[in-house]
Amino acid sequence: MAIGKRIRFFRTLRGMTQKHLGTAVGFPTKNAEVRLAQYETGSHKPKTELAAKLANALSVSPQALTVPDIDSYVGLAHTLFTLEDLYGIKIENNDGQLCLVLDRENKSYLSMFDIFNAWSKEAEKLKSGEITKEEYDTWRYNYPRIETERFKEKIDALRAEKEEENQ
Repeated sequence: MAIGKRIRFFRTLRGMTQKHLGTAVGFPTKNAEVRLAQYETGSHKPKTELAAKLANALSVSPQALTVPDIDSYVGLAHTLFTLEDLYGIKIENNDGQLCLVLDRENKSYLSMFDIFNAWSKEAEKLKSGEITKEEYDTWRYNYPRIETERFKEKIDALRAEKEEENQ
């Protein structure tokens, strides 16, 4: 999906107008709506700094805005083929169900496993009702920031526990 469509997706998800988002990233009020429309329609592509400002205003990770072009099934297929080449994600037929799996022999396996494992845990929380769809989406759209914060919290808790033991 092109960056313009992602901007529009998150803007409407947040209930923001083009003008509101445009002014939030620093465009003058008189042309904020027009400027945002140019990015959403794809007639202009935001530079890295602006993409970061847009992501911040939309409360998402900049990477959530810059996903590959998956606007067609063929584009999606080639994205999946690239994932196979670069990260060892391959397709298998498990008892008639097609599944994407991680190739344990690929050099990216451990990094990809960490990502898939975190994703699987959040999806399971959603399925069990432990978290809402909104909380799940917040996790997805802000990955890996939330995972990093959780990791830091665990480290801090372990440090505090260790300090209590030493006193």
